[in-house]
Amino acid sequence: MKKYTLRKYCAIIFFETVIVMERYQEIERSIIKKFRKEIWRNFTKAVTDYELIKENDKIMVCISGGKDSFLLAKCIQELQRHGKVKFEACYVSMDPGYNEINRKKILENAQILNIPLETFKTEIFTVARELNNNYPCYLCARMRRGYLYGKAEELGCNKIALGHHFDDVIETTLLSMFYGAEIKTMLPKLHSDNFKGLELIRPLYLVKEYSIRAWQKYNALEFINCACPLTENCVINPETIEDDGEIGRRMAMKILIRKLRKEGKNIDNNIFTALNNINMNCILGYKKDGKYTSFLDEYDDVKKM
Repeated sequence: MKKYTLRKYCAIIFFETVIVMERYQEIERSIIKKFRKEIWRNFTKAVTDYELIKENDKIMVCISGGKDSFLLAKCIQELQRHGKVKFEACYVSMDPGYNEINRKKILENAQILNIPLETFKTEIFTVARELNNNYPCYLCARMRRGYLYGKAEELGCNKIALGHHFDDVIETTLLSMFYGAEIKTMLPKLHSDNFKGLELIRPLYLVKEYSIRAWQKYNALEFINCACPLTENCVINPETIEDDGEIGRRMAMKILIRKLRKEGKNIDNNIFTALNNINMNCILGYKKDGKYTSFLDEYDDVKKM
């Protein structure tokens, strides 16, 4: 009787293991096949066009727990397996003070997606809230970036990969225009000012958010969406976007972009393309390395010619 029970128990464990393996493999296949045009092609295009990953790079892939960073991790894994460029990758999740539900959800998703995740804990949420309870987001973001760079140095990485996508680029551009009175955007890569030899890259730069949501829904995946203790009402995978006070200006831009897409399907692409197609003959002025140049500086010289 004991022998039969043991066999049955082993069979159950084996069956469950096969099911888990099949699921993560199907999720991987969905990126390459089902979402090849929307996700995989745009991911590899960004990597190639912006020269984001080079031979012998060691990349720390940062996983916040949301849909974007987990998709990024799977794309990086696929590129390691099938890409021509050889590089290393490690997958890291920084815990800034998540509650137990969110912490558990991140670990569960890493297991479902077959991602070898390393975690490390900080007290960023607590510190940011104590120093500036009304507007902790900016301080929180700065502290997160510092901890991540420090962890990358500890691991011997030369690059940090973040899950920012196409919509983040457009939102940042509009935020700068509407609230910062300047035209600037989120670049696909940049060197760290404070950590020598470290570079930040954004491989999902050309992938649109609705494609990521479609991939998530197709694979019936649930991710944390907002783990900040000040906004506990948006914990896991919301289907709709609501404009409440804490979400603030970036969410307002997200809603605006959604409306613009209804007006014309190419509007978001046109905003993005405009950033790569600036007509220097028809702008009032520009700044580079802190120095301002006005169109008047060359206006009379052009007339004399």
